[in-house]
Amino acid sequence: MTNFVEELRWRGLLHDIMPDTEEYLLKNKTAGYIGFDPTADSLHIGSLVQIFILKHFQNAGHNPIALIGGATGMVGDPSGKSAERNLLDEATLAKNIAGVRENLERFLDFDATAENKAELVNNYDWMKDISLIDFVRDTGKHITVNYMMAKDSVKKRLSSESSVGMSFTEFTYQLFQGYDFYHLYKEKNCRLQMGGSDQWGNITTGTELIRRKAQGKAYAITVPLVTKADGTKFGKTEGGNVWLNADRTSPYKFYQYWLNSSDEDAENFIKKFTFLDKETIENLIAEHSENPHLRLLQKKLGEEVTTLTHGKEAYENALKASSILFGKSTASDLKSLDEQTFLDVFDGVPQATVSIKDIEEGLDMIGALAAKTSFLKSNGDARRALKENAISVNKEKVKEDFTISKEDLIANKYVLLQRGKKTYYLLKVE
Repeated sequence: MTNFVEELRWRGLLHDIMPDTEEYLLKNKTAGYIGFDPTADSLHIGSLVQIFILKHFQNAGHNPIALIGGATGMVGDPSGKSAERNLLDEATLAKNIAGVRENLERFLDFDATAENKAELVNNYDWMKDISLIDFVRDTGKHITVNYMMAKDSVKKRLSSESSVGMSFTEFTYQLFQGYDFYHLYKEKNCRLQMGGSDQWGNITTGTELIRRKAQGKAYAITVPLVTKADGTKFGKTEGGNVWLNADRTSPYKFYQYWLNSSDEDAENFIKKFTFLDKETIENLIAEHSENPHLRLLQKKLGEEVTTLTHGKEAYENALKASSILFGKSTASDLKSLDEQTFLDVFDGVPQATVSIKDIEEGLDMIGALAAKTSFLKSNGDARRALKENAISVNKEKVKEDFTISKEDLIANKYVLLQRGKKTYYLLKVE
């Protein structure tokens, strides 16, 4: 086994750690878990740190457990929240859990034959048969209200600054999470719970429950919440969350998120979101600082995270799509893009609709540029641009005698027009 805690430490992934945890993990192979909320049918990149922590844990020789909160998802975690969230019904939860499982399987080794295999558990499986009377009698009596009230997540919501207060439902959340730890301690030899720094209170409730109810010793580690140097929220864009599912966030947009990191953020992120070793990262940082305009850190970060999340082929397609705006591509490159990636690349580009009949009959360039669209101001303007050799169709220069046909369609419905290097226009064929 390797030193898991030291791996977290140099990567900037260690926030709080219970005394003796590092020594215990160096001497004992154990199981450790992190909980994931099934609030959507995909995780977003805000959950990537937790996934990477579990993978580092597995790489260090231990057994990672990913706990999906099928039961606690029906309750709602107050940590870091200013208001109570919507509760989920069983059908929605089942759909979300299946999506989260698929996300996790891309990173963790769940092979049953592996010596330190990962395991996926759902706390609904053991919570669903416990009656309220049993839970209050067998678990509630071990944790005092004074202890629960002292937690920061509770104090913030009960303070005079909070306008919404806290429901009994949310107040019991830390007991539910504590019981999860106790259950895994008893059933899976799980001695460690990990999570974001806002989870420290819930995690230590679990270690306390194990101490009082099972006379056992358990451990806790939390990791810092990821922030961006400019103060904007990590994992958010103008379009919303950056998701791990390709149907929610395309691999191209996913890659672009990392590629657009600032130098300061890229240096931070490459430690947290890749499995590159310390020497490789230090060399990359040094190389980047000598030629920051080459954006070596951002490119390597984008390559690593996109490949891990979506696979090598999706990364290469995202790379190819990224080069399209900078003139280093051909018509065949354009036609190889799927429709969503193509639309992502040219998001915001003005467009006009032309009929399929026009394309079938052969759309002349004056019609494409002006008569049937508003790309250029007039037919005369179109003729001048064509004479100046300034017009491209699907990245290839054309003259006035060129006609657009069905063979030129991208994803069976688009044609990309271009004037000069940077002015784009889309024809959508219907």
